[in-house]
Amino acid sequence: MKKLTFITVLSCCTLLIGCNQSGDGATNSAQTDTEQPAADSPILPVGGEQPALSPDVLLTVNGQPVSRILFGLYFKERVRDPAKASDNPQLQMKVLNELSNLLILSQDAEQKQLDKSAEVEATLTLFRAKLLTQAAIQRHLKEHQPTEADYQKLYDAEYANKSSTEFKARHILLKEEEKAKEIIALLQQGGDFAELAKTHSTGPTGANGGDLGWFDSEQMVKPFADAVQAMEKGKYSEAPVKTQFGWHVILLEDSRDLPAPSLDAVRSELTTRLQQQVLADYIQELRAKTKLHYNEQQKPAKEKAAQASGES
Repeated sequence: MKKLTFITVLSCCTLLIGCNQSGDGATNSAQTDTEQPAADSPILPVGGEQPALSPDVLLTVNGQPVSRILFGLYFKERVRDPAKASDNPQLQMKVLNELSNLLILSQDAEQKQLDKSAEVEATLTLFRAKLLTQAAIQRHLKEHQPTEADYQKLYDAEYANKSSTEFKARHILLKEEEKAKEIIALLQQGGDFAELAKTHSTGPTGANGGDLGWFDSEQMVKPFADAVQAMEKGKYSEAPVKTQFGWHVILLEDSRDLPAPSLDAVRSELTTRLQQQVLADYIQELRAKTKLHYNEQQKPAKEKAAQASGES
């Protein structure tokens, strides 16, 4: 049996709303846009005297409360622009009905003990672990925000003396080395580099005369970057340059030195680096206090474990 997607379940829940609204006091399915239900109209058919609810509870489903927080979270998932939809009572009621149907279905699943199956239990455990992990990380990062001294220390170590050079170049990309040598011979005879690129280059910049614009060495594959760094301005490569893309003939038009970036210019990157270190220390501290007991019979071989670690 194929597994139903969550979208399919939501579609069913939406269809069920019409059934829920068929009782007395419910809104008419043929209602016009001008005849919107009141914000406090019944969500589901109810009978008998209803108990007083807390102001934070929107309704109960077989006694299970639906809080404003729960509805708000679900509303954000279901509505593309929650802010704009906040003043749309009809849409809010529709989403609230969807949520109530989800809870009805989940309660039925629990009554049938579907939550006791190994796969469902594992899925719930994993989902709960991920949710709590996210909450723990957010709390820890909030309580351990980097100081300006932390920023300065990392900046001094990684960026303060990190000047770089940018290059402006053109290239002609060819599939065969012999063809690249023919292009170099044409250049030696006075051929125009840009025109030769337009005629012969197989790369996407060919139509542009092979123009690569400004770039630094880290933006190019190593053989190409090494060749450019060794060239003089205004000169073309005297031998074809081989990369995984093919054979290149390169013309270095210009170069310029760039100063080290300011701290503020790389603050976002520094923040990411500092937060990664904070989390690494946090996890290491927790693991040092954690008792881990592996089932030796089920433990992967060292080679497989090392391979898995390298792939993660």
